[in-house]
Amino acid sequence: MKVLLPFVHLFKRQWLMMLVGLLLSFITLLAGVGLLSLSGWFLSATAVAGLTVATAQVFNFFTPAGGVRFFSIARTASRYGERLATHEATFKLLTELRVWAWQKLLPLSAANLTGLRRGDLLNRLVADIDTLDHLYLRLITPISASLLMIAALYAFIAWFDASLALALCGFLLLVLLILPSIFYQLGKVPGQQLIETKQSFRVQLLDVIQGQAELSLFAANSRYLTKVYQQQQIFFNSQIAMAKITGLSQAILILTNGFAVLLMLYLAANGVGDAVPPGPLFALIIFATMACLEMMMPIAGAFQHLSSTVLAATRVTAITEQVPAIQFGSNDAINEAIKAKTGALVISNLHFAYHANQAVLKGLNIHIPAGHKVAIIGKTGCGKSSLLHMITREWQADSGSITLDGLPLEDYSESNLRASMSVVSQRVHLFSGTLRDNLVLALPYVAGEKRKAHDDKLTHVLSQVGLSHLLQGDKPLDIWMGEGGRQLSGGEQRRIGVARALLRDAPLLLLDEPTEGLDKRTEREILATLFAFAEHKTVLMISHRTTALSQMDACYQLIDGQLSSLTGVDVNG
Repeated sequence: MKVLLPFVHLFKRQWLMMLVGLLLSFITLLAGVGLLSLSGWFLSATAVAGLTVATAQVFNFFTPAGGVRFFSIARTASRYGERLATHEATFKLLTELRVWAWQKLLPLSAANLTGLRRGDLLNRLVADIDTLDHLYLRLITPISASLLMIAALYAFIAWFDASLALALCGFLLLVLLILPSIFYQLGKVPGQQLIETKQSFRVQLLDVIQGQAELSLFAANSRYLTKVYQQQQIFFNSQIAMAKITGLSQAILILTNGFAVLLMLYLAANGVGDAVPPGPLFALIIFATMACLEMMMPIAGAFQHLSSTVLAATRVTAITEQVPAIQFGSNDAINEAIKAKTGALVISNLHFAYHANQAVLKGLNIHIPAGHKVAIIGKTGCGKSSLLHMITREWQADSGSITLDGLPLEDYSESNLRASMSVVSQRVHLFSGTLRDNLVLALPYVAGEKRKAHDDKLTHVLSQVGLSHLLQGDKPLDIWMGEGGRQLSGGEQRRIGVARALLRDAPLLLLDEPTEGLDKRTEREILATLFAFAEHKTVLMISHRTTALSQMDACYQLIDGQLSSLTGVDVNG
């Protein structure tokens, strides 16, 4: 249960709306008990008054009838207000939880998320956080309102008969102590299975959706869909099992309430307070006991779903409590000096392995002076991309050092490090948005910069990378790219990646297989654009092809985790 405490602490941010929801929930229960109690007393008192003409003429019908109407209206209004307040608080709490979870997730590197599938990560950030709404909506509010209602019920019934009030409220408190543990045990396994099967179903479904192109090409759709349908049925079975537990829990509560009614029938049969025989007050006590069912029913759902809530909290906490494997330097505003100006790069005795006893880089050394252009070639899987991951700090080296402009990378804050380098990779991700949206992310924010000057930069860069044909129509930058840039060809998508690098204009340019999969003509055009742009910049290009090596100041080959010179230049500088 301790795993729930961090989430409960976050609820403090919405304490006012939560308090309003709790108050309205209590008023709803109070109005419900008052309505049924007064109705029972009114019916009984009316029947007794009608036994003789004298009592019938003096009996006040209007005040109790007005009370019944008041409680009816109050119950309806408070129920409506309670739904608005509790759901408003819940939505705000979920928003707070998601923002908090994302703030914890963003600093994590690839090393932190190793082994975590994207579908599972999505499930934790969406479904598991949604499950945490049970804490407030189904646990804290109903239980707190029930406890307040028991106190109010005791005060009300004790006004007529203290012994009956003690018996009824003591029984209700006993129910609140015993039944929740029973419901928790009943729902523990089904609740955990519901979370786990939902996760498995969503992960498989996401895999099928993302792999539709390959599944269609190899005619494997039916086989994979069969697995999805099987997992879906397992998920449905978990829901059915939980529904059965819900029905059983509600049946237990109804039986418990029936026992409470029988108990009060027995105890109140000899009289209520000084009223012997009991008369209309007897009906008031019995109807008040019957009305207690409304405040007891939420107990079933609250503790039945507690196990799934605990599991969801555990899964979210497994991400949010991780310490980022990559630690950056101090705030940029504190030390403006740690900004790269030339892009000079020195790598000394770098060792790295994804798994123990499987070293990728073994004491790698290289010195790239400011303004120099260096190429590293090697076979696929030799560690070229891993080297770039060390430089961009997606991964942390096991040992060794990397300095940029004479300063260790660890001294740079994340924003300053990102501003110091541009990366053109073989995989360019295009967001589902406009052409402008996919370009402005590379631009540094400049306060007060006008939209016209902003768009002029984008238009100029698009022309530089050979995408001037996209600049057609009245609002060319507003054309929709589609999911993953479906509106563009592979070559056009790669040019968008180059355009982003040109907009960044950083001193260090990193090229990760920038022309992989392109035809010769497009390759030459993209490389020509990049080298013209990087004339006075420091460039490190990795590739398994020998294209453009003649334009490099030095070329190296990565073999068995170490560099060997292809140009007669000492790799240690």
